[in-house]
Amino acid sequence: MSSEESATPAPADLPHLEVRDPKMMRALAHPLRMSLIEAMSQAENRTLTATEASELLGDSPANCAFHLRTLAKYGLLEEAGGGRGRERPWRLKFRSLELAPPWQDTETRLAAHAVASVWIDRWLTRARDRLMRVVGYPPVWQAATLASQMDLYLTAQEAKGLDDAMHELIKPYQARRDDPSLRPPGSAHYEVMFFGYLLDGPPAPSEAPAPSEAPAPSEASGPSEAPGTPGPPAPTAPGS
Repeated sequence: MSSEESATPAPADLPHLEVRDPKMMRALAHPLRMSLIEAMSQAENRTLTATEASELLGDSPANCAFHLRTLAKYGLLEEAGGGRGRERPWRLKFRSLELAPPWQDTETRLAAHAVASVWIDRWLTRARDRLMRVVGYPPVWQAATLASQMDLYLTAQEAKGLDDAMHELIKPYQARRDDPSLRPPGSAHYEVMFFGYLLDGPPAPSEAPAPSEAPAPSEASGPSEAPGTPGPPAPTAPGS
């Protein structure tokens, strides 16, 4: 089958991409490239041309075309077939991507820091903007907007388990993103972010219990409310 005849794969058929190559990390460390990836993941047919990107993002078609080609160079996009020049549609080659640890050598740490800075700045800027709009929403959506913070004492294993549990809670709703027929009446486009990080740095090796000695979490302690992709956190984007 030629590229002109190929259909865009369903998101579920695409792989989850763990980004470990510092060169690929640096390719992602650009605000416009992250905007292109996000816009493509939300497009109705999950493809985007340079001209369409220009209209959506307010940048020039030439600049959008350059950054689309750069993302393709590093294996993040591919041509979807059809069109020429700036009218060529591009599509993602992944379902979701993750900046995957560990970051051991200096080059990888610097690259991971660069891309994580772009992602986190983007997420926090959007979160601040959307949360400040809540006061103008109907009461039912004011009550449905989440903004919580708490500090806990966790082992590394417990913190990872908390992240896994949060993602399990989200799973039943993920298919709605790509299949509008699954969205119930009254549903809206809703973003959830998870952040968890050490406040005081990792404990000294002598203070950290072995995995088999980690204390069980107390059922009686701690607040009951739920929280609101050196090295950066391991952020995931889009669709993770």
